[in-house]
Amino acid sequence: MYVLYSLLLFLAAVIYLPFYFLKLKLQRGESLHLKQRLGWGLKIESAQGKILWIHAVSVGEVLAVQDLVRKIKQRYPDWTIYFSTLTQTGYQVARKKLGEGSRLFYVPLDFGCVVKKFFKEIKPDLFVLAESEFWPHLLRQAGRSAANVMVINGRISPRSSRKMSRHRRIVRKILAPVDSFLVQTAREKNGLMDVGIGSDRIEIVGNLKSEICLPDMDEETLSRMKALLNIRAGKRVVIAGSTHKGEEEMLLRAFSAAREEIPDLLLILAPRHPNRTEEILRLCRSYTGESVKRSLASEHPGWDVLVLDTMGELAHFYALSDLAFVGGSLIPWGGQNLLEPAFYGKPLCFGPHMDNFSELADAFLAADAARIVHDEKDLAELMRFKDTEALRSMGRRARDTLDSLAGATEKTLRALRDMMDRAERK
Repeated sequence: MYVLYSLLLFLAAVIYLPFYFLKLKLQRGESLHLKQRLGWGLKIESAQGKILWIHAVSVGEVLAVQDLVRKIKQRYPDWTIYFSTLTQTGYQVARKKLGEGSRLFYVPLDFGCVVKKFFKEIKPDLFVLAESEFWPHLLRQAGRSAANVMVINGRISPRSSRKMSRHRRIVRKILAPVDSFLVQTAREKNGLMDVGIGSDRIEIVGNLKSEICLPDMDEETLSRMKALLNIRAGKRVVIAGSTHKGEEEMLLRAFSAAREEIPDLLLILAPRHPNRTEEILRLCRSYTGESVKRSLASEHPGWDVLVLDTMGELAHFYALSDLAFVGGSLIPWGGQNLLEPAFYGKPLCFGPHMDNFSELADAFLAADAARIVHDEKDLAELMRFKDTEALRSMGRRARDTLDSLAGATEKTLRALRDMMDRAERK
């Protein structure tokens, strides 16, 4: 199986890497960092004591484990943490959020000989994978080179679960090196058991993202931020976070309809992929008077729609909003993280397609801490703010619901400590 996989991966790299390289270079000005990913001239700083390698694929996974990493550093200062990401945005956020003491690098390309180089240099006592990044050679070599292998904050979408079920034998072989799976819900546990993973290797601990730790945003801080963005007093702000193609047009139509009754309404669009900013600004011009990107907002008073073109600021914008929409949910994408607006006690809504976050969405809906919007008419109705006190109450329930989901970080820390103890005995 691994020989065939390596051959297919090599062919895919030969065919697609040049196009992907050009796309990144020309459209985004980014690099593939191939030299590092291939381990050319690899030099990993040596470490003493226990060695932990954590891999988090991109921004969402990095943010999910940031508090966990902080607590590991506090409780186990003698552990050395190596931290890898796949995407450039993930790398940038990790560098900003994880601070000193985490040795950061790009994960190697999944060729056996390349992956082996990294494990030979790092020599981890424990290799940890965040959520669902199951690269065959990475896991295989981890099983051979690390004392223990663990998946934390394990998440399997319904779509992925169906695919895994169709290929049970292959999936079971790929996941065989994993000693322990710490998963978010019973859905993940059932999905893993369905492919033949023993229940003794699986523990439900909850979602690390439920214990997000964001900056306090008091009224003075919010007032300064609004002044910098030219948001005048009395304006009501709706933010649509992590939107995908096909959603912005619905949001703009709803916004235009609501503004006929609420002229002081403002809309902030935060696309999941900031490189779509210019595309969205062109779309805005068909529906509104004045639209501007966030990086130029201070120079443009009187805007109606702001498009977020910066990284790492979405949570701050949730904090200054009066109503939050969670993107990836009006189209069949599977939704996005709804916990950041909940942290700031904001009334929130999302579309019917929250498959990737169904357990969280159900918990918030059951507590009357969120609303489902099926179309632009539902959106426009909420944007009219007909019952502001009801919306504020929903925001308070959102924060209460978030607080009730705590506990995953402590459970994960205990499991990591137990795994390190096992590594000592091996």
